[in-house]
Amino acid sequence: MSKFLQVITASFALIFLSAFGLAACAGAQEAITPADSKAIVKAMDAAMEPGDQQKRLDFMVGTFDVKIKVWIGPAQTPIESKATAVATWVLGHRYIQQMLSGFILGEAYSGIGYAGFDNVQGQYVACYMDTGSTGMEWYTGNMDPDGKNAKLTATIYDAITLKPTKLEMRLTMSPDGNHVTELWEADATGKMFESMELTYIRKKS
Repeated sequence: MSKFLQVITASFALIFLSAFGLAACAGAQEAITPADSKAIVKAMDAAMEPGDQQKRLDFMVGTFDVKIKVWIGPAQTPIESKATAVATWVLGHRYIQQMLSGFILGEAYSGIGYAGFDNVQGQYVACYMDTGSTGMEWYTGNMDPDGKNAKLTATIYDAITLKPTKLEMRLTMSPDGNHVTELWEADATGKMFESMELTYIRKKS
């Protein structure tokens, strides 16, 4: 851990211990031991340090040509378009930031996404927003042990019904970094259908 992170961790630990100590004084008058302090620092260190789970997202980093398919409804023919995506590590290899820009139905379309692994929850997390909405999609889920597939789920409010709607983000990865993101959503009966598919093809340098 860097000196800066050590200072931040220690500061948070002191704040926590101070609050805990005040509560203890008001209640059982229990003292904070050095072991308590070490345990808190260790837990905070584990929460903030990127590791192997974050490294599994390396396949997303790079510049990609993106083929997009959009389904307006389950029985509709998909609308096809193209885009470009650039993804980089940010905040000390804790999150992947993806910037996407292209056209759908002849209209300019852009999006921003963040993906990472929450050490505390033990889950992969993702947030996505684009010019097609003023809302944010918040996903949580897991990756298969072989690192080839992942599924994350989210809930958004449908713009027409104003009711919560279930979403699924299904990812399929290949060793060369090419990957496919499928977005599935529930119809009026609750049955899931594919509403969007993005095929990422890594650009050759």
